[in-house]
Amino acid sequence: MKTNKTTLFITVILIGLFSGCKKGWLEANPDQSQIVPKTLEDFQALLDNSTLTFNIFQACGLAEIASGDFYILYSSWQSLFTSQEKSAYIWAPTANFYSGESSSDWENSYRRILNSNVILDGIKKIKVPTPRQDEWNNIHSSALFFRAFDFFNLAQEYCPAYEQAKAKSDLGLPLRLEYNVNIQLQRSTLQQTYDQIIKDLKSAIPLMGTTPLFKTRPSRQAAFALLARTYLAMEDYKSAGLYADSALQIQSDLIDYATLSPDAANPIKRLNPEVIFQSTFTYGIFNVTRLIVEPTLVDMYTEDDYRRKIFFKDNPNGTITYKGSYNGDKNLFGGLATDELFLIRAESNARDGKFASALADLNHLLKNRYNRTYKVININEEQVLNYIVKERRKELVFRGLRWQDLRRLNKDNRFSTILTRVLNNQTYNLLPNDKRYVFPIDEIELSLTGIQQNDR
Repeated sequence: MKTNKTTLFITVILIGLFSGCKKGWLEANPDQSQIVPKTLEDFQALLDNSTLTFNIFQACGLAEIASGDFYILYSSWQSLFTSQEKSAYIWAPTANFYSGESSSDWENSYRRILNSNVILDGIKKIKVPTPRQDEWNNIHSSALFFRAFDFFNLAQEYCPAYEQAKAKSDLGLPLRLEYNVNIQLQRSTLQQTYDQIIKDLKSAIPLMGTTPLFKTRPSRQAAFALLARTYLAMEDYKSAGLYADSALQIQSDLIDYATLSPDAANPIKRLNPEVIFQSTFTYGIFNVTRLIVEPTLVDMYTEDDYRRKIFFKDNPNGTITYKGSYNGDKNLFGGLATDELFLIRAESNARDGKFASALADLNHLLKNRYNRTYKVININEEQVLNYIVKERRKELVFRGLRWQDLRRLNKDNRFSTILTRVLNNQTYNLLPNDKRYVFPIDEIELSLTGIQQNDR
């Protein structure tokens, strides 16, 4: 993506603005007189460069660290740069989780939310000539999408798993919807948090197109896909399936893994045909020199499954690391893609008793993942949901989604999982539905804003 003078100017202004903030991110209040963007070009530049400007990634990094699909050696753990990485790895208690650090996932997300709010406030003041209405619609809807995207990811880390019976009493997020610091902000309920995510996305959809200039820009199918993911987390499987279907009606391409080179350092290209919305996340712990994939996970892939060699690399010492990021490099993919949607629609149909439709989606996905000897799955109805859940773990590995799945599936005895890690001869366990499936808010934010800490 090219960088123009407007982009560079706004970048410089915002770096100065944010680096000068002394308050918590919930209270960050840009001085309106310092905000440069006044034109559609300015606001689009803000949208396109928010990630590059701050060198930040979406929330879900801590969740992936904690989700149990890999391990690292004690020496690697000791060398980690941040305390929060070390703590997430062993599901540490609240008291010493951050050791004085600010929470990167929290801070970066609210930084982007602030950016979205600046755009949403500013663009409504622009009188748009009719020929440019579509451009205005795209900018307005994109800011809504980005805000919903960050709220959703934050909810998976800093709020309890959604349960309808408790959602109106469980703590949700502080919903920063404006940048006016004079508005006192406390934590919403979990129901209010999810309602806001859904509201932002449904408000964005009518204004969106289906052919974004870049996949780093959201689209109508991206909003449908995020709604599907949101309703899945809420265990509203019917709605999840309907929105997955809406997205797939627009974009449904799958990569035939037979066309990929298993010997390549990064076999899957960035912005490949499956990608609906491009986003990444990373922490130092995910470096391939540290990350060792759990053998029990690798054993789930049979020899005729291309994913075994596309996703994983065998090390000379007998361990296995990961190389299958949809980002096409060392960073992990945390965006939206069609393969996830086929699995959401399949799960929705399976839970609704539509087993033939569920198997049709599952077979369509897997015939693009196995070699030419692949035989169509034909199993009894009781096995369909189990098969889909297993394929979610295999297909969506290291995509920032495992933690979300564990949180909802642990409530079902058929799928509950105990996570275990051994570090320096000490064993750490995370039991199903443990309170540590919610991360603490850091001490800095608590002291500056007075919001309530999570009970864990």
